Amino acid sequence: MADIGATTTRCALVDDKGQERVPEIFENASFTGVAGVLRAYLDHRRASDRPTRAALAVAAPITGDAVQMINIGWHFSQKELRKELGLKHLQVVNDFAAIAWALPRLTPADVVQIGGGESVPRATLAALGPGSGLGVSALVPSADSWTVMTGEGGHVSMPAVTREEQDVIAALREQFDGHCSAERILSGPGLVNLYVALAELAGRGRPTVVPEDVTNLARQGEPLARKTLAMFFAMLGTIAANLAVTAGARGGVYIAGGIVPRLAEQLGKSEFRARFEAKGRYRGYLAAIPTYLITAQLPAFRGLKHLLGYR
Repeated sequence: MADIGATTTRCALVDDKGQERVPEIFENASFTGVAGVLRAYLDHRRASDRPTRAALAVAAPITGDAVQMINIGWHFSQKELRKELGLKHLQVVNDFAAIAWALPRLTPADVVQIGGGESVPRATLAALGPGSGLGVSALVPSADSWTVMTGEGGHVSMPAVTREEQDVIAALREQFDGHCSAERILSGPGLVNLYVALAELAGRGRPTVVPEDVTNLARQGEPLARKTLAMFFAMLGTIAANLAVTAGARGGVYIAGGIVPRLAEQLGKSEFRARFEAKGRYRGYLAAIPTYLITAQLPAFRGLKHLLGYR
């Protein structure tokens, strides 16, 4: 199984008992496509360990045989990939579909609750996660089972709550062909977009930074970086609340992705939860919904194991 994002690809084998074996993480910049990175992993395995079936979580919309990744220029045919890797069965899902399937399999040790609220049994669970992009999904009760709701929720238009957020969004609309999606702010590249927009609005020019620069500067107390993280978390609360009321996620909203788990302390002290609950007449509805930060390593693997039939 493999979790294929825009920046890294995480691979592992699964034994007969459903246990993960020989996990390995690859930097995508070292490869030219999905087949290459998966071959690099499999070529280091013994012939007796090579799988005959696989499940892949891919940061892309899965709408047919052809898969085109959005935040990296990789594309592949599912049928051709199955043949190339010598698999009898291949299942490809959106990366946040795998996260959704993982949600019921998380334990209290795998999450940190942010704020109040209590999960309603057998109610919809929702997930979102800033990484190279912004993933969104939900797990919906269906008869005596569950159904994953997948989409491209990271590309909804980013709403503003404050005047300053409105100014930032207006600046990013000018930069990105008239549209500022949630992903343009709530992602690694989005963190840079937010920092640069705030710098320009403050008359500080256009600094050159990467996401790690922003988080490191914030830890060092640099005012603009701290302001950037504060706005990032507040706007994440806005989008999480919109997801909660849209999906009716009374089972809880979970935050995954590669960025926020490394900033758990800052998230807890931020306006995230206050903004999540700030829905006017629906404040009580949102206050009752718990929000969790997923701290477990490689949570998508739990969803992929479910898809492979391990219970």
